[in-house]
Parts: sequence; C-alpha cells; structure tokens
Amino acid sequence: MTRLATPEDCDAVVALWQACGLTRPWNDARADFERAVGGVSSDILLLEKAGRLAATVMVGDDGHRGWVYYLAVKPDCRKQGLGRTMMAAAEHWLRERDAPKIQLMVRDDNEAAIGFYKALGYDVQPVVTIGRRLD
Repeated sequence: MTRLATPEDCDAVVALWQACGLTRPWNDARADFERAVGGVSSDILLLEKAGRLAATVMVGDDGHRGWVYYLAVKPDCRKQGLGRTMMAAAEHWLRERDAPKIQLMVRDDNEAAIGFYKALGYDVQPVVTIGRRLD
C-alpha cells in the first residue's frame, strides 16, 4: 500500500534517489522533493516494507497530461514487483485527476528502464525533448 510523502520523509527519499542513481549534480533533489510535496498538482508516493522506505514515484499533472519522475526501488528490494506497484499507483493518482495521458522521460542509454516501461505497456514516443536551465 502506498502513501503520500510528507516533509518529514525528505531525507529518506533523497537518500533512496541517490542510492538508485537518479540524482544529478545540476538538479537539487531536495528542492524537487519540496516542490512536489508542497505543490497542488503533484505528490510523491511512497511504499514501505517492514517500516522502511522501499520505493518512490513522483507524479504530477501539468493540466494537459500526467508526468512521472523519480521512480526508485531500493536496490535490495528489486525484482519483487515494487516498480510495477508504484507505476500502478501513479496511474491511479492521475486517473483520479482525469489526466488523459501519462508520460515520463528516460535517458536514452538506460536500456533497463526502457525495457521495464515497455513491459508495462508504455511506448517510446517519437518526440525530442528540448529545454534549457532557467537558473
């Protein structure tokens, strides 16, 4: 069973993201956490096993589509269906908000993640992501 993250979960969540290799020096993971937990159109969903954080997913609705970020499963909890559980929870969260589509970004060299999402029925979309830093 998943639950919503609270501000008190920040340290454990960021530590999990770091352990899973999801953080990057140019992104402030703590600020990402705080923005999602404090936002009106976003949340971070958590799954605990034996009282310890085992998995997370950040989910948000931009008013046009739903987005998923920071899907993380603790390395020693992998291959137990927790990633699938977290994606189902993210889809449920978005359906409750009538989001018509769910999207996520995966680095193009992350074949394991791409394979995971394909196994869940997701398709690689024919788009190019374009952006720039605002800071």
